[in-house]
Amino acid sequence: MIIQRYDDSRKEEVHDVVLGVLKEHGFEPDRLKDADLNDINGYYFGSGGAFFVGIVDGKVVGTAGVRKLSGNRCEIRRIYLKKAFRGKGNGKQLLRTALDFAEKNCSGVFLKTDSTLTKAIDMYLKHGFTFKKEETGYLYFEKIF
Repeated sequence: MIIQRYDDSRKEEVHDVVLGVLKEHGFEPDRLKDADLNDINGYYFGSGGAFFVGIVDGKVVGTAGVRKLSGNRCEIRRIYLKKAFRGKGNGKQLLRTALDFAEKNCSGVFLKTDSTLTKAIDMYLKHGFTFKKEETGYLYFEKIF
């Protein structure tokens, strides 16, 4: 898998990957939660963050976003990977790319995930995140650099 910086020519592919993975895990698209997908440039790059796509055979198969926040912190979002590409180190590669960006540009990073996504949770813990809290089915993790 090759990881590239997002550009608008990939917008529909990113939508397909993200919404496909959500559906696979039993989540319906949410107009508010998924609003970032309507303006990836503004939401991620506009804050000084980044958005990456994983490419295989010229097609987007994964995503990773970093949104800068106040206080020199950032949030990692949208670590998504099509099912056929999991279990091969691709998810770790996407997370590592997001973490590398965050380490160079922020003093700490947090993320949230659904409590049912145990493989993702294990990956976050293995990459140095610590559990902070649980709220209505979401787990919050943090990593200070």
